[in-house]
Amino acid sequence: MLIKGEEPTDPRFGWVPRSRPMKEYLETGVINLDKPPGPSSHEVVAWVKRLLSISRAGHGGTLDPKVTGVLPITLGRSTRIISFIMKSGKEYVALMELHGDVDDDRLNEVVREFMGPIYQLPPVRSSVKRALRIRTINSIKILEREDRFVLMRVDCEAGTYIRKLCHDIGEVIGCGAHMRELRRTRAGPFKEDHGCITLHSLLDAITLWKYSGDESLLRNVVIPIEDALIDFPKVYVRDSAVDALCHGADLASPGVLKLSKNIKSDDVVCIMTLKGELVALGRAKISSDEIFKSDHGIVVKTERVVMAPGTYPKGW
Repeated sequence: MLIKGEEPTDPRFGWVPRSRPMKEYLETGVINLDKPPGPSSHEVVAWVKRLLSISRAGHGGTLDPKVTGVLPITLGRSTRIISFIMKSGKEYVALMELHGDVDDDRLNEVVREFMGPIYQLPPVRSSVKRALRIRTINSIKILEREDRFVLMRVDCEAGTYIRKLCHDIGEVIGCGAHMRELRRTRAGPFKEDHGCITLHSLLDAITLWKYSGDESLLRNVVIPIEDALIDFPKVYVRDSAVDALCHGADLASPGVLKLSKNIKSDDVVCIMTLKGELVALGRAKISSDEIFKSDHGIVVKTERVVMAPGTYPKGW
C-alpha cells in the first residue's frame, strides 16, 4: 500500500461495511446463492426481491433451469457493478455422455484440443444473439469416467456454453456427445465452498429478522459488496472528496490518501472511504507510482457509483 497522506475519518458519517444499518446493508449487499434445479435465474431473483421487500436485484450470469450451483445475486445499488465483478471467469463441473465407445487416450487427446481460445456458436435456445465468437477455456480436467459417462471440471471465460462444448467434443471424437448434468462451482470471486447458501437458508434468515428482529443470521447470508472486491486494486480517499464522487465527479489527485501498488493505467479500481466502504468503481488514468507522485489533475475516471449521495457531507 502506498500512503500519500494521513487524515482521520469522521465517525459521524458512513459506516464500516459490516456495521451498516440493515436497510443500507441490503442496499449494498450480495448473496452467494446455491441455485436449485427447476426455476430460472430470473425467477430466483424475483423470489429474493419479494422475500427481502426490495425493488432492485440482479444476478451474475444466467443458469438454465436444470443447472445448479453458484448464482451471485446483487441487491439494491450493488447491481450497478455486477458486470465488473463477473469478468474473472467461471468454473463448472459437467457430466458428459458419449454416444459411442471411446478409449481414454483418444478422449484425453481431444479434450486437450479444446484448451485455449475456441470458436463457439451459441445454441439455438439461448439468451444471446447467435453469432460466432471466441471464448477461452483455461483448463479441462477429467475427474472420473464410467463407460460412456465423463465427469469433468471446466475453468473458462464468462459466456462459454458448456452444453455446446460437450457437443463439440463429441463431434471431434466422431461418436457424438451431449451434456447430461451441469453445476457451476465458481462465478467470478464467488465459490460454492465459500459461503454459498441455499434458498431455504435465506428464507430462515429473513423470517428470523422480520418476525423477531434478529439480524445476525441475515448478516451472515448477505455479505457487503466490498467482500466481493478483495482482488481489485483500491484507492482510498479523504472524507471531503466522497460526496463529489457520489455525484459522479472524477477523482483528482489531492483527494487520494493511499492506494494499492502495481495499479496500471486503464485498470479498474475501487474508490474507497477510510472506513473501507466502496464509493465507486473507476478506471485509472495513470499508474500507482504516478498517482503517488502527482499533486494535481484527474487520476481515476469514475464509471459506476455505488454509495448514495449525502452519506458524507459536501466538501466542494
